[in-house]
Amino acid sequence: MFSNAEYVYEVYKERSFSRAAQNLYISQPALSVTIKRIESRVGAPLFDRSTNPIGLTDCGQKYIEVVKQMMDLQNGFVNYLNDLEDLKAGVVNVGGSNLFTSCLLPPIISEYKNRYPAVEINVVEANTPYLDQLLMEGRLDLILDNYIFDKKTHDSHLYRREDLLLAVPASFPVNRRLKEYQVSRDSVISGTFRSPDVQPAPFDAFKDLPFIFLKAGNDTRDRAMTLFAEYKFQPRIILELDQQMTSYNVSCQGLGLSFVSDTLVRSVPADRHVCFYKLDPAVSHRDLCFFRKRAKYITRAVREFLNIADRLAQQ
Repeated sequence: MFSNAEYVYEVYKERSFSRAAQNLYISQPALSVTIKRIESRVGAPLFDRSTNPIGLTDCGQKYIEVVKQMMDLQNGFVNYLNDLEDLKAGVVNVGGSNLFTSCLLPPIISEYKNRYPAVEINVVEANTPYLDQLLMEGRLDLILDNYIFDKKTHDSHLYRREDLLLAVPASFPVNRRLKEYQVSRDSVISGTFRSPDVQPAPFDAFKDLPFIFLKAGNDTRDRAMTLFAEYKFQPRIILELDQQMTSYNVSCQGLGLSFVSDTLVRSVPADRHVCFYKLDPAVSHRDLCFFRKRAKYITRAVREFLNIADRLAQQ
């Protein structure tokens, strides 16, 4: 019944017979015949061919759930065999946002490849919802993120602490009134801005100003909305983007205010066109973690990746 299940999974993943056939290096008619043969053995259709793109039937959804469980078991066994080879083989699949993959992962990957050149490392750069989808499907081993995932489905490994700041275009008049609250880039890099002696800016001073937000499903957006709720006013959102780096660059161009992390500020060159303000620590403090699918077997290759990340974070 599950012979050639990879054919069914490819059609489900691509939601297209033609694209699945290309990926499998077979003709579309041959793929269709194989799928119909499987459906005949099952005794029910697996795909609803009346929709565009093609969808799963109820029976098809259950079939795919079982296939995913089988894939997890197979991957677990392959990973176990890789462990036995003392990291002379193996794979680490890791994902993160544009900011994390461009600024935080490179030194970890460089150190790792110097130690274990035979281990393959694959990096996926995307937004949080898509990365989580890949993680749950077993196509990623780790994602580096600051989102708060459900502990029932995710295990976390703390990488470092992170703080949110407000980036305001230097041309905005509000900066003249709040000059005493501004924090320098040097204080962000050194971490001295976290001192209790450094006061957060009065957030209601930014009421009615234009804001650049990240799209739904991002922890930065969620925390920003918490701040607005506490101060009882709605943000005037003029633009929604996928990546924090992009929102920061737009702020530097003078379009609006954005919420950025100290991770970003440390990673970009100084820019005189933007001012930074500390936010309420109760909202701005967050943990940056490596997340993995709960209960999934952790290979030695992945464990060593986390160990190297820990060592570099402490330097």
